[in-house]
Parts: sequence; structure tokens; C-alpha cells
Amino acid sequence: MIRFFDVLFSALGLLLLFPVFFIIYLSIVIESPGGGFYRQVRVGKNGTDFFLYKFRSMRKGSDKKGLITIGNRDNRMTRVGYFIRKFKIDELPQLYNVLKGDMSLVGPRPEVRKYVELYNQYQKKVLSVRPGITDYASIEYADENTLLGESDNPEKLYIEQILPHKIDLNMKYINNIGVKEYFKIIILTIRKVFI
Repeated sequence: MIRFFDVLFSALGLLLLFPVFFIIYLSIVIESPGGGFYRQVRVGKNGTDFFLYKFRSMRKGSDKKGLITIGNRDNRMTRVGYFIRKFKIDELPQLYNVLKGDMSLVGPRPEVRKYVELYNQYQKKVLSVRPGITDYASIEYADENTLLGESDNPEKLYIEQILPHKIDLNMKYINNIGVKEYFKIIILTIRKVFI
């Protein structure tokens, strides 16, 4: 049933938001050389790699300088990029990932392989479900980039504190998967972004 809602909502979202996608894409390429989309290999269900799509919020090649974004003081970010990240607009192309079946609207955020390799046996349970655009961890850590930006050692903070806590929050969804929980998280996400 969840897959049915994923396909329905992602298809409708891509169709209705197409004009918005076009405007955002143009804004990105006008401000900064390179394409308007960014793709990155992430780890999905059962440890399978897939390409996750986003609107590009940083200058081309920025991922070679580090995988963690450090909020307002990250000079790799463009002006358009700062705006679309602030309102989570950069995540909208992941509706395509949902339609393809790589992701769900709701589920643990997919990580890059570098951090998945650090998971212990308990933490690997997040790989037993389809990753998502949002979940309890996404809601709680909506200001993650700001937290990382305030740290003297962002990667250490992420690995030792944020990542383990996010996985604990992921488990809250994984242990209660169902349509009711799915819609609850979608509603909480909408409230977090717009209210």
C-alpha cells in the first residue's frame, strides 16, 4: 500500500511541479556554471547503491572538497543553493527516485557509502527498508547544516553524535512501518517546512 502512495504522490508531484523545476533549474545554471541537477551515489535498501538526485546547490566539483555541508559558512554554496537548501527545495528531484523505486517518500535518509561503512550490526537495520525523502530524523535535524557549521570539527560531530542519533530516530519508523505512520511523518514534515 505504501508503494502505491509513493507512486501516486511522486507522479503527481513531478507533474504539478514541472514549471517550478524549470524555474529553479534555470536559476541555478544562470548563477553558476554546470548543470542544474546534482547526482550522488547513495546506499539504498539491502546495501544497494543508487544515484540520488537533487537540485545543485553548490559550485561544480564541490563534493571533492568534502561530503558534509557546514551551513551558512560553507563557501561552496551558491546564493540560489542557499535558498533552495533553506526550504528543502533541493530535495524535490528525489520524487524521481521515489517513482523509480530507489526511495520512498518516507524512510531513513540514504547515506553515502563512506558513512554506511561505519555502521554497527544494529545500525545496519536501516538498510532493510527503502530509504526516504523524510522521516523523524529529517524533521529533528532540519537545521543539521547549521549545527555542523557551528562545530570546530563537523565530521567528528556528525559521525560521533548526529549519525547515531539519526539512526535511533530511523528505528522509530522502521519498528512501526505502516500507512498511518507514513502519513503522520508526511504531515509532520509539511508542518516543519511551512509552519
